[in-house]
Amino acid sequence: MYHSFEVDGVYHELWLSPNQQDYRLHLRDQVIAPVAFTRCNDSSGILTIAGQSEPVRFAIEGELIHLHIRGRTRILRYNDPLRACASGNNETHALVARAPMPGFVVAITVSSGQSVSAGMALMLIESMKLETIIRSPQDGIVDRIHVKEGESFEHNAVLVTLSKEGR
Repeated sequence: MYHSFEVDGVYHELWLSPNQQDYRLHLRDQVIAPVAFTRCNDSSGILTIAGQSEPVRFAIEGELIHLHIRGRTRILRYNDPLRACASGNNETHALVARAPMPGFVVAITVSSGQSVSAGMALMLIESMKLETIIRSPQDGIVDRIHVKEGESFEHNAVLVTLSKEGR
């Protein structure tokens, strides 16, 4: 799954893929390896990119990440791909949770007619051996579940339709 960050008004998409004991960073047409992060405590760690290690301090505030590295502080805004895919419908009375990537349903944790709150787990999916929880983007009622456990789906497929309470 791609991750998207906004830095100084510019969006950057990246992909991390496993590489034995660390990761490869895919950024545009570049592949940088190895990439590793060793967390020291809740607000600091050591970031190693292509053999170069740098101490990093950070603070996470919702979607904002305050990052201090090499004497500079940057503010990154994480654009959650699951949240971006969760709402593909602009109607005021319905929302859909969409698949952020192709995969299959591992478990469904809600049922039609069930009241849900924002952030509540709707289902667990798997894609490329990575399990991801699909969460409710808002308070509402599960109107329809479009997939069954064990069923596969494509990227951007509608998984769950929600309706607002009191519709």
